[in-house]
Amino acid sequence: MLKNKLLKVSLVIFIIVSILLLYDTYSPTSNIFNVSIGDKIFIWIITSGLFIYYIKTSGNPQLVTASIATDKKSDDGLGKNNKPNVSFNDVAGLDEVKEEMQEIIDFINDSEKFHRMGAKIPSGILFHGPPGTGKTLLAKAVAGETNSNFLYSSGSEFVEKYVGVGAKRIRTLFEKAKKDSPTIIFVDEIDAIGCKRNIDSNNEKDQTLNQLLVEMDGFNKDSTVVVIGATNRLDLLDEALLRPGRFDRHIYIGNPNLKAREDIFKVHIKNKPIDTSVNIGELSKKTHGFSGAQLANIANEAAIIAVRNNKKKIDIDDFNNAIERVVAGLEVKHPTVLTKEKEIVAHHEAGHAIVGKFLKSDMIQKISIIPRGQALGYVLKFPDDERYLLTEKELYNKIIVLLAGRAAEKAIFNEVTTGAQNDLKKATDLATNIVCSYGMSSLGNISINENYIRYYIDSINEEVSSIMESCYSKAINIVEDNIDILKDVANYLLENETMGIDELDDIFKKIPQVTQTVN
Repeated sequence: MLKNKLLKVSLVIFIIVSILLLYDTYSPTSNIFNVSIGDKIFIWIITSGLFIYYIKTSGNPQLVTASIATDKKSDDGLGKNNKPNVSFNDVAGLDEVKEEMQEIIDFINDSEKFHRMGAKIPSGILFHGPPGTGKTLLAKAVAGETNSNFLYSSGSEFVEKYVGVGAKRIRTLFEKAKKDSPTIIFVDEIDAIGCKRNIDSNNEKDQTLNQLLVEMDGFNKDSTVVVIGATNRLDLLDEALLRPGRFDRHIYIGNPNLKAREDIFKVHIKNKPIDTSVNIGELSKKTHGFSGAQLANIANEAAIIAVRNNKKKIDIDDFNNAIERVVAGLEVKHPTVLTKEKEIVAHHEAGHAIVGKFLKSDMIQKISIIPRGQALGYVLKFPDDERYLLTEKELYNKIIVLLAGRAAEKAIFNEVTTGAQNDLKKATDLATNIVCSYGMSSLGNISINENYIRYYIDSINEEVSSIMESCYSKAINIVEDNIDILKDVANYLLENETMGIDELDDIFKKIPQVTQTVN
């Protein structure tokens, strides 16, 4: 851009000077410049040359831009090169993954013993799983354990509208890796360039993917280079990229279990002043289903809350507030909620709480009608045990609990509101999974691929509607049969705005006979 501007300015100046010189030459009365005819001819030649050069360069601007983009991107730090000071000691949990990666580390550190057995180092390792589970950190730790160079790049860095630019960047990255081996190449969000090819594919993306396939097939013959890819969508990747010889190992990295969550919390609080009231085990139970990134965020939010309240140590209240902040959003300090709406919200949340307690679907932790984020109220709950499998009955009970808020509104006010929007979405998604993924409906033991759902859409809608109506009817029955306890919980919330598990248990104990109608 700067070069083109300078060219334009120079051309304009020379054209003006040339015109004045022409006028000076052919006008018999004027004598503006005292310049010889040779100098005038020289200036006219330069002006003509600049004009011709300008015409040529402006005639093909895309080619010039592509060249600039290619050169700049290639030289501007593609694949940030460094040696991380991260080790496996900094990676909490993921013990089975670290054990799997130990073979790669041994091969890089002592390859001779593998060569004696005729073993070859895996070409690539693919980490896949939900976001925030530690895929990038684990790749850095592998580089740190082997004292290897670590080249970080994102899949989007190779995507350009100019054909051939992405392929050139792939070549540049692997040439740099081979030159500085041993090297760990980490490509984050690899699905940006590794998506399945089809007839409608983008030509530039296909060339970039083809170059990546070629490099991974033959780059590690004479040098120690390992490619680690990370993606949240394994199903989108091209089959040629996933075959042995390229990404030899596919390692799923999911959300941490109870023991891993304890280890993660210990890592993130080791440099923080923690009060004796903080029980890491209890915090780990409350954060079932959270990713490692969310746990790190909770520890950081707790520290910020403690500073805000002028505390010298972080106590359990700070951690509980941090969990609510992460789960439910920012607390609204001065809510303008009408009294009528507050009553509806109190009964809505009470409906969730009492039906959840009856069905024992989850352990109720806290009920609140203090607005947070876009929610006017919420119920915090966590499972009693670390569960990986759910029965058909448990899935249906979860839908009943989700619909219990609307059932409470109907039972008390004889009308429903828009407050159940998020509940309905979650319940519908769960019912759809019951039909399409889990094979727990009258359609039979089948799993319907998302590409073929449109062919079964009428049957699926009918089944989902049937499940929702059945669960809503059961939620209504439980609420109506225990209307007194619903009102007591709602009244407590209207007076105190929040309720813990102990207060909920006390209300249940006051009721001599608690009815549960689920059939």
